[in-house]
Amino acid sequence: MTVRIAPAEPPFPAGIQSSLEGLMRGKPPLVLFTTLARDPRLFQKFFAGGLLDRGNLTLRQRELVITRTTALCKSEYEWGVHIALFASHAGFDEAQVLSLASGQPRDTCWQDEDRLLLELCDMLHSNCTVDDALWQSLKTAFSDEGILELLMLAGFYRTVSYLANALRLPAEPGSATFPSSYRS
Repeated sequence: MTVRIAPAEPPFPAGIQSSLEGLMRGKPPLVLFTTLARDPRLFQKFFAGGLLDRGNLTLRQRELVITRTTALCKSEYEWGVHIALFASHAGFDEAQVLSLASGQPRDTCWQDEDRLLLELCDMLHSNCTVDDALWQSLKTAFSDEGILELLMLAGFYRTVSYLANALRLPAEPGSATFPSSYRS
């Protein structure tokens, strides 16, 4: 497949270059980022909505939501970037990576808190809301601010998935690909 909108080429405007340097820490910028760099306003709006900083969630909680949401949205580009960059830091083992792509919250590789987050992602993806039972479970495990962050994170990465899928972004060098079980 061909990329639908070509990424911007360097040199980037000073503000975008500074943001890219801060995000990428010496590595080449992701195609998603350089594509958004075509429009400084959209670039800034996108990063203003980012939630990869230290917030109300642990790295593991954040990456469970991101990777499950992007897998549900069939965004191999974004799923692969997060698995490659964060899976080991989040403590995901091979069975968990496989389950994030094509498993279920009830898979035996998950602890109860992990299952709760996967159920949240699955419910948001299929219903765009959270039922009362799941809401009560979330309230026992997370602060109100944590729940808000979970909802925003899932929504933001659904948007990221839309972008990556519709733009037909090519896989980043070194990123993961969906397991073969995902494709069957």
